Amino acid sequence: MKSLFGRKVAIDASMCLYQYLIAVRQQDGQQLTSEDGETTSHLLGMFYRTIRMVENGLKPLYVFDGKPPVLKGGELEKRLLKRQEAEKQMAELKETGTAEELMKFEKRTVRASREQNAEAKKLLQLMAEAQCAELARSGKVFAAALEDMDTLCYEPKFLLRHLTVAEARKLPVDQIEFSEVLKGLDMDKLTFVDMCILLGCDYCETIKGVGPVTAYKLIKEHGSLDNIVEWIEKNPEKTKYKVPENWPYKEAKELFMNPELLNNDDVDVKWVEPNVDGLVEFMVKDKGFSEERIRSGAEKLKKSLKGGVQGRLDGFFTVVKLSPAKRKAEPKGKAGKKKAKK
Repeated sequence: MKSLFGRKVAIDASMCLYQYLIAVRQQDGQQLTSEDGETTSHLLGMFYRTIRMVENGLKPLYVFDGKPPVLKGGELEKRLLKRQEAEKQMAELKETGTAEELMKFEKRTVRASREQNAEAKKLLQLMAEAQCAELARSGKVFAAALEDMDTLCYEPKFLLRHLTVAEARKLPVDQIEFSEVLKGLDMDKLTFVDMCILLGCDYCETIKGVGPVTAYKLIKEHGSLDNIVEWIEKNPEKTKYKVPENWPYKEAKELFMNPELLNNDDVDVKWVEPNVDGLVEFMVKDKGFSEERIRSGAEKLKKSLKGGVQGRLDGFFTVVKLSPAKRKAEPKGKAGKKKAKK
Protein backbone atom coordinates (compact mmCIF):
# COMPACT_ATOMS: atom_id res chain seq x y z
CA MET A 1 0.00 0.00 0.00
CA LYS A 2 2.89 2.37 0.72
CA SER A 3 3.87 2.24 -2.95
CA LEU A 4 0.62 4.11 -3.69
CA PHE A 5 1.66 7.15 -1.61
CA GLY A 6 0.18 10.36 -3.02
CA ARG A 7 -2.26 8.55 -5.33
CA LYS A 8 -5.97 9.34 -5.64
CA VAL A 9 -7.96 6.10 -5.82
CA ALA A 10 -11.65 5.58 -6.67
CA ILE A 11 -13.13 2.83 -4.47
CA ASP A 12 -16.32 0.80 -4.84
CA ALA A 13 -18.16 1.74 -1.63
CA SER A 14 -20.75 -1.04 -1.91
CA MET A 15 -18.09 -3.75 -2.03
CA CYS A 16 -16.38 -2.21 1.02
CA LEU A 17 -19.61 -2.22 3.03
CA TYR A 18 -20.22 -5.87 2.12
CA GLN A 19 -16.67 -6.81 3.18
CA TYR A 20 -16.96 -5.02 6.53
CA LEU A 21 -20.40 -6.44 7.32
CA ILE A 22 -18.88 -9.92 6.92
CA ALA A 23 -15.45 -9.36 8.48
CA VAL A 24 -16.00 -6.99 11.43
CA ARG A 25 -17.44 -9.18 14.20
CA GLN A 26 -17.52 -9.64 17.95
CA GLN A 27 -15.72 -12.57 19.58
CA ASP A 28 -18.90 -14.66 19.43
CA GLY A 29 -19.09 -14.14 15.66
CA GLN A 30 -22.01 -11.72 15.78
CA GLN A 31 -21.99 -8.34 14.03
CA LEU A 32 -21.29 -5.20 16.04
CA THR A 33 -24.47 -3.41 17.10
CA SER A 34 -25.50 -0.23 18.88
CA GLU A 35 -27.56 -0.22 22.10
CA ASP A 36 -30.65 -0.03 19.90
CA GLY A 37 -29.64 -3.21 18.09
CA GLU A 38 -28.63 -1.47 14.85
CA THR A 39 -25.71 -3.07 12.95
CA THR A 40 -22.55 -0.93 13.10
CA SER A 41 -19.86 -3.28 11.71
CA HIS A 42 -19.83 -1.41 8.40
CA LEU A 43 -19.14 1.93 10.10
CA LEU A 44 -16.20 0.71 12.19
CA GLY A 45 -14.67 -1.08 9.20
CA MET A 46 -15.04 1.98 6.96
CA PHE A 47 -13.67 4.29 9.68
CA TYR A 48 -10.46 2.40 10.40
CA ARG A 49 -9.73 1.22 6.86
CA THR A 50 -10.05 4.78 5.56
CA ILE A 51 -7.67 6.02 8.26
CA ARG A 52 -5.23 3.25 7.33
CA MET A 53 -5.27 4.29 3.67
CA VAL A 54 -4.79 7.98 4.49
CA GLU A 55 -1.93 7.12 6.87
CA ASN A 56 -0.22 5.43 3.91
CA GLY A 57 -0.60 8.58 1.82
CA LEU A 58 -3.59 7.52 -0.31
CA LYS A 59 -6.52 9.81 -1.11
CA PRO A 60 -9.58 7.53 -1.22
CA LEU A 61 -12.63 8.59 -3.25
CA TYR A 62 -15.64 6.37 -2.48
CA VAL A 63 -18.15 5.82 -5.30
CA PHE A 64 -21.64 4.61 -4.36
CA ASP A 65 -23.94 2.67 -6.69
CA GLY A 66 -26.49 4.57 -8.73
CA LYS A 67 -29.56 3.06 -10.34
CA PRO A 68 -28.55 -0.30 -11.91
CA PRO A 69 -29.14 -0.88 -15.65
CA VAL A 70 -32.35 -2.76 -16.47
CA LEU A 71 -30.24 -5.61 -17.85
CA LYS A 72 -28.68 -6.14 -14.42
CA GLY A 73 -32.10 -6.85 -12.93
CA GLY A 74 -31.87 -10.57 -13.73
CA GLU A 75 -28.55 -10.94 -11.93
CA LEU A 76 -29.84 -8.98 -8.91
CA GLU A 77 -32.92 -11.22 -8.80
CA LYS A 78 -30.68 -14.32 -8.76
CA ARG A 79 -28.70 -12.89 -5.85
CA LEU A 80 -31.94 -12.21 -3.97
CA LEU A 81 -33.11 -15.80 -4.50
CA LYS A 82 -29.74 -17.12 -3.26
CA ARG A 83 -30.01 -14.96 -0.12
CA GLN A 84 -33.55 -16.17 0.52
CA GLU A 85 -32.44 -19.80 0.13
CA ALA A 86 -29.52 -19.22 2.52
CA GLU A 87 -31.88 -17.61 5.06
CA LYS A 88 -34.16 -20.64 4.84
CA GLN A 89 -31.27 -23.08 5.37
CA MET A 90 -29.93 -20.98 8.24
CA ALA A 91 -33.32 -21.07 9.99
CA GLU A 92 -33.32 -24.88 9.71
CA LEU A 93 -29.78 -25.11 11.12
CA LYS A 94 -30.48 -22.96 14.19
CA GLU A 95 -31.72 -25.99 16.10
CA THR A 96 -29.14 -28.58 15.06
CA GLY A 97 -26.31 -26.80 13.21
CA THR A 98 -22.89 -25.85 14.55
CA ALA A 99 -21.75 -22.25 15.00
CA GLU A 100 -19.45 -22.66 11.99
CA GLU A 101 -22.32 -23.85 9.77
CA LEU A 102 -24.54 -20.99 10.89
CA MET A 103 -21.79 -18.45 10.17
CA LYS A 104 -21.32 -19.90 6.68
CA PHE A 105 -24.97 -19.36 5.76
CA GLU A 106 -25.22 -16.01 7.54
CA LYS A 107 -22.45 -14.61 5.32
CA ARG A 108 -24.50 -15.60 2.28
CA THR A 109 -27.41 -13.48 3.53
CA VAL A 110 -25.37 -10.32 4.10
CA ARG A 111 -26.20 -7.23 2.06
CA ALA A 112 -25.74 -3.52 2.66
CA SER A 113 -29.13 -1.89 3.19
CA ARG A 114 -30.15 1.54 1.93
CA GLU A 115 -29.86 2.86 5.49
CA GLN A 116 -26.33 1.45 5.88
CA ASN A 117 -25.30 3.10 2.61
CA ALA A 118 -26.67 6.41 3.90
CA GLU A 119 -24.81 5.98 7.20
CA ALA A 120 -21.56 5.26 5.38
CA LYS A 121 -22.00 8.40 3.26
CA LYS A 122 -22.56 10.47 6.39
CA LEU A 123 -19.47 8.99 8.06
CA LEU A 124 -17.29 9.69 5.01
CA GLN A 125 -18.57 13.24 4.74
CA LEU A 126 -17.59 13.79 8.36
CA MET A 127 -14.22 12.17 7.66
CA ALA A 128 -13.91 14.37 4.50
CA GLU A 129 -13.71 12.54 2.06
CA ALA A 130 -18.92 2.08 -12.86
CA GLN A 131 -17.87 5.48 -12.20
CA CYS A 132 -14.68 4.31 -10.47
CA ALA A 133 -13.20 3.10 -13.73
CA GLU A 134 -14.22 6.23 -15.64
CA LEU A 135 -12.58 8.44 -13.01
CA ALA A 136 -9.40 6.41 -13.41
CA ARG A 137 -9.58 6.35 -17.21
CA SER A 138 -10.01 10.12 -17.44
CA GLY A 139 -7.23 10.86 -14.96
CA LYS A 140 -9.37 12.23 -12.11
CA VAL A 141 -7.85 9.48 -9.96
CA PHE A 142 -4.84 7.19 -10.40
CA ALA A 143 -6.70 3.88 -10.19
CA ALA A 144 -10.02 2.15 -9.56
CA ALA A 145 -10.08 -0.12 -6.49
CA LEU A 146 -12.53 -2.99 -6.99
CA GLU A 147 -12.46 -6.77 -6.74
CA ASP A 148 -14.41 -7.47 -9.94
CA MET A 149 -12.14 -8.03 -12.96
CA ASP A 150 -15.04 -6.97 -15.21
CA THR A 151 -14.07 -3.42 -14.23
CA LEU A 152 -11.28 -3.65 -16.81
CA CYS A 153 -13.96 -3.63 -19.53
CA TYR A 154 -14.47 0.06 -18.71
CA GLU A 155 -10.80 0.77 -19.50
CA PRO A 156 -9.30 2.15 -16.26
CA LYS A 157 -5.57 2.75 -16.62
CA PHE A 158 -4.96 0.81 -13.39
CA LEU A 159 -7.11 -1.56 -11.31
CA LEU A 160 -6.26 -2.21 -7.65
CA ARG A 161 -7.45 -5.42 -5.98
CA HIS A 162 -7.38 -6.27 -2.23
CA LEU A 163 -6.94 -2.59 -1.25
CA THR A 164 -9.90 -2.64 1.13
CA VAL A 165 -9.73 -6.21 2.49
CA ALA A 166 -8.97 -6.83 6.14
CA GLU A 167 -5.27 -6.67 7.05
CA ALA A 168 -5.58 -9.95 8.93
CA ARG A 169 -5.86 -11.75 5.58
CA LYS A 170 -2.40 -10.41 4.62
CA LEU A 171 -3.26 -10.12 0.92
CA PRO A 172 -0.89 -7.88 -1.06
CA VAL A 173 -2.48 -5.12 -3.14
CA ASP A 174 -2.53 -6.17 -6.81
CA GLN A 175 -1.94 -3.35 -9.31
CA ILE A 176 -3.19 -4.37 -12.76
CA GLU A 177 -2.46 -2.20 -15.80
CA PHE A 178 -5.18 -2.38 -18.45
CA SER A 179 -2.84 -1.94 -21.42
CA GLU A 180 -0.58 -4.75 -20.15
CA VAL A 181 -3.58 -7.08 -19.82
CA LEU A 182 -4.52 -6.49 -23.46
CA LYS A 183 -0.90 -6.90 -24.51
CA GLY A 184 -0.50 -10.15 -22.56
CA LEU A 185 -3.71 -11.61 -24.02
CA ASP A 186 -2.96 -10.22 -27.50
CA MET A 187 -6.44 -8.67 -27.70
CA ASP A 188 -8.04 -5.31 -28.34
CA LYS A 189 -10.66 -3.87 -25.97
CA LEU A 190 -13.65 -5.18 -27.93
CA THR A 191 -12.30 -8.74 -27.99
CA PHE A 192 -11.48 -8.53 -24.27
CA VAL A 193 -15.06 -7.43 -23.52
CA ASP A 194 -16.32 -10.39 -25.56
CA MET A 195 -14.22 -12.77 -23.47
CA CYS A 196 -15.46 -11.26 -20.18
CA ILE A 197 -19.09 -11.66 -21.28
CA LEU A 198 -18.36 -15.24 -22.34
CA LEU A 199 -17.07 -15.91 -18.82
CA GLY A 200 -20.21 -14.44 -17.25
CA CYS A 201 -20.82 -10.92 -15.97
CA ASP A 202 -23.36 -8.86 -13.99
CA TYR A 203 -25.49 -8.40 -17.09
CA CYS A 204 -25.91 -11.97 -18.31
CA GLU A 205 -25.11 -15.56 -17.39
CA THR A 206 -22.27 -17.59 -18.85
CA ILE A 207 -22.40 -20.44 -21.35
CA LYS A 208 -22.40 -23.54 -19.15
CA GLY A 209 -19.05 -25.34 -19.09
CA VAL A 210 -17.01 -22.43 -20.43
CA GLY A 211 -14.18 -21.45 -18.08
CA PRO A 212 -11.22 -19.08 -18.55
CA VAL A 213 -9.10 -21.50 -20.63
CA THR A 214 -11.97 -22.47 -22.93
CA ALA A 215 -13.16 -18.87 -23.31
CA TYR A 216 -9.68 -17.74 -24.35
CA LYS A 217 -9.37 -20.64 -26.80
CA LEU A 218 -12.78 -19.94 -28.37
CA ILE A 219 -12.03 -16.23 -28.76
CA LYS A 220 -8.70 -16.99 -30.43
CA GLU A 221 -10.27 -19.56 -32.77
CA HIS A 222 -13.33 -17.55 -33.81
CA GLY A 223 -12.27 -13.93 -33.30
CA SER A 224 -15.42 -12.59 -31.64
CA LEU A 225 -18.37 -13.53 -29.45
CA ASP A 226 -20.75 -13.09 -32.41
CA ASN A 227 -18.79 -15.70 -34.35
CA ILE A 228 -18.69 -18.07 -31.36
CA VAL A 229 -22.47 -17.88 -30.89
CA GLU A 230 -23.04 -18.44 -34.61
CA TRP A 231 -20.67 -21.44 -34.65
CA ILE A 232 -22.29 -23.09 -31.62
CA GLU A 233 -25.82 -22.63 -32.99
CA LYS A 234 -24.91 -23.91 -36.48
CA ASN A 235 -22.82 -26.88 -35.29
CA PRO A 236 -24.63 -28.48 -32.31
CA GLU A 237 -23.17 -31.88 -33.21
CA LYS A 238 -19.59 -30.59 -32.99
CA THR A 239 -19.75 -29.02 -29.52
CA LYS A 240 -21.18 -29.69 -26.08
CA TYR A 241 -21.80 -25.99 -25.43
CA LYS A 242 -25.26 -24.43 -25.66
CA VAL A 243 -26.07 -20.73 -25.87
CA PRO A 244 -28.66 -19.78 -23.19
CA GLU A 245 -32.11 -18.95 -24.55
CA ASN A 246 -32.59 -15.21 -25.23
CA TRP A 247 -28.99 -14.57 -24.16
CA PRO A 248 -28.59 -10.75 -24.06
CA TYR A 249 -24.87 -10.70 -24.82
CA LYS A 250 -25.19 -7.90 -27.39
CA GLU A 251 -26.95 -5.66 -24.87
CA ALA A 252 -24.25 -6.50 -22.30
CA LYS A 253 -21.54 -5.53 -24.79
CA GLU A 254 -23.28 -2.20 -25.41
CA LEU A 255 -23.35 -1.47 -21.65
CA PHE A 256 -19.62 -2.19 -21.37
CA MET A 257 -18.73 -0.13 -24.44
CA ASN A 258 -21.10 2.80 -23.75
CA PRO A 259 -21.96 2.85 -20.01
CA GLU A 260 -24.21 5.50 -18.46
CA LEU A 261 -21.85 7.70 -16.46
CA LEU A 262 -21.63 11.08 -14.80
CA ASN A 263 -19.73 13.71 -16.74
CA ASN A 264 -16.34 13.88 -15.03
CA ASP A 265 -16.32 17.64 -15.50
CA ASP A 266 -19.21 17.70 -13.02
CA VAL A 267 -17.25 15.71 -10.41
CA ASP A 268 -15.65 18.07 -7.92
CA VAL A 269 -13.12 16.15 -5.81
CA LYS A 270 -11.98 17.72 -2.54
CA TRP A 271 -10.28 16.39 0.58
CA VAL A 272 -10.70 18.50 3.73
CA GLU A 273 -10.01 18.09 7.46
CA PRO A 274 -12.37 15.85 9.44
CA ASN A 275 -15.20 17.30 11.49
CA VAL A 276 -14.14 15.86 14.86
CA ASP A 277 -17.18 17.10 16.78
CA GLY A 278 -19.47 15.74 14.07
CA LEU A 279 -17.70 12.37 14.18
CA VAL A 280 -18.09 12.16 17.95
CA GLU A 281 -21.77 13.13 17.72
CA PHE A 282 -22.48 10.46 15.09
CA MET A 283 -20.14 7.60 16.05
CA VAL A 284 -20.23 7.97 19.84
CA LYS A 285 -23.60 9.47 20.79
CA ASP A 286 -25.65 7.95 17.96
CA LYS A 287 -23.84 4.62 17.40
CA GLY A 288 -22.27 3.89 20.79
CA PHE A 289 -18.56 3.64 19.91
CA SER A 290 -15.80 4.60 22.35
CA GLU A 291 -15.19 8.36 22.33
CA GLU A 292 -11.50 7.82 23.06
CA ARG A 293 -11.07 5.55 20.04
CA ILE A 294 -13.02 7.82 17.68
CA ARG A 295 -11.12 10.95 18.76
CA SER A 296 -7.82 9.07 18.47
CA GLY A 297 -8.75 7.95 14.96
CA ALA A 298 -9.76 11.48 13.98
CA GLU A 299 -6.41 12.83 15.19
CA LYS A 300 -4.56 10.22 13.12
CA LEU A 301 -6.61 11.31 10.12
CA LYS A 302 -5.83 15.00 10.67
CA LYS A 303 -2.14 14.31 11.17
CA SER A 304 -1.94 12.17 8.03
CA LEU A 305 -3.79 14.74 5.92
CA LYS A 306 -1.40 17.49 7.03
CA GLY A 307 1.63 15.30 6.42
CA GLY A 308 0.40 14.12 3.04
CA VAL A 309 0.87 17.37 1.14
CA GLN A 310 4.17 16.15 -0.32
CA GLY A 311 3.68 15.05 -3.91
CA ARG A 312 5.15 12.10 -5.73
CA LEU A 313 8.40 12.73 -7.55
CA ASP A 314 6.95 11.34 -10.77
CA GLY A 315 4.53 14.27 -10.72
CA PHE A 316 7.43 16.66 -11.34
CA PHE A 317 9.29 14.73 -14.03
CA THR A 318 8.50 13.00 -17.29
CA VAL A 319 9.73 9.43 -17.14
CA VAL A 320 11.58 8.48 -20.33
CA LYS A 321 12.42 4.84 -21.04
CA LEU A 322 15.99 4.50 -22.28
CA SER A 323 17.48 1.64 -24.24
CA PRO A 324 20.30 -0.22 -22.44
CA ALA A 325 23.58 1.63 -22.96
CA LYS A 326 25.96 -0.05 -25.38
CA ARG A 327 29.32 -1.01 -23.98
CA LYS A 328 32.13 1.14 -25.27
CA ALA A 329 34.41 -0.78 -27.63
CA GLU A 330 37.83 -1.52 -26.18
CA PRO A 331 41.00 -0.66 -28.15
CA LYS A 332 42.46 -3.57 -30.12
CA GLY A 333 45.05 -5.56 -28.28
CA LYS A 334 43.69 -4.79 -24.79
CA ALA A 335 40.63 -6.96 -24.70
CA GLY A 336 41.10 -10.15 -22.73
CA LYS A 337 44.63 -9.32 -21.56
CA LYS A 338 45.49 -9.58 -17.90
CA LYS A 339 48.43 -8.14 -16.09
CA ALA A 340 51.03 -10.84 -15.59
CA LYS A 341 51.87 -11.78 -12.04
CA LYS A 342 55.45 -11.33 -10.96
